[in-house]
Amino acid sequence: MSDILLKLEGVHTHIGAYHILHGVDLEVPRGQLTMLLGRNGAGKTTTLRTIMGLWQASQGRISFNGQDITKKHTPQIAHLGIAYVPENMGIFADLTVKENMVLAARQAKTAAHIDEARLQWIFKLFPAVEKFWNHPAGKLSGGQKQMLAVSRAIVEPRELLIIDEPSKGLAPAIINNMIEAFQQLKASGVTILLVEQNINFAKRLGDTVAVMDDGRVVHSGTMAALAQDEALQQRLLGLSL
Repeated sequence: MSDILLKLEGVHTHIGAYHILHGVDLEVPRGQLTMLLGRNGAGKTTTLRTIMGLWQASQGRISFNGQDITKKHTPQIAHLGIAYVPENMGIFADLTVKENMVLAARQAKTAAHIDEARLQWIFKLFPAVEKFWNHPAGKLSGGQKQMLAVSRAIVEPRELLIIDEPSKGLAPAIINNMIEAFQQLKASGVTILLVEQNINFAKRLGDTVAVMDDGRVVHSGTMAALAQDEALQQRLLGLSL
């Protein structure tokens, strides 16, 4: 296995009076796509938000590239080369696609300042971003908004891309396009941590997998091994791949 880019050790998270994460241990290998699976309410989104510093871990350690980021603030974490696409996608509906991209490119004051080669690469990954460049983002379909959200996350080079349920509510054809794009992203050297409910999506994309239940990681291993073990799927997820 390649070296570990992101590591969580015994991470607990409290939100108000609620104890959500109960000692999460998670490793994300460099250059691979790690799926984070689990039933609704298992703590997957809380884990992502805790990694990003949106919620502070009350106990445990989070390290990225060997550096302790447990107590860092979200802008500091993002500056280290981590991009986060939340479940609600986080785009600005009243701005155009172009304006959304310029905002995400921290080094760019206008679209002309965005790295042209990188922009063309994004357009090849997600043709809809180019097609609707001057359209209000709020007018896009759900699939197009998701493509824009991911495009914003990769408009500058990132080492780690964290995405919460990218296929939610998308048509099968759009899901296939998204899978191809993630495969290309991984091939380019980007490490990806993906929360997903679409099991076919997970099976086709994942290298490694961690399954959460009740605020803990209860299984970790290769995605291929989980996909082949129906008894384990039933026990962990209550379903068959």
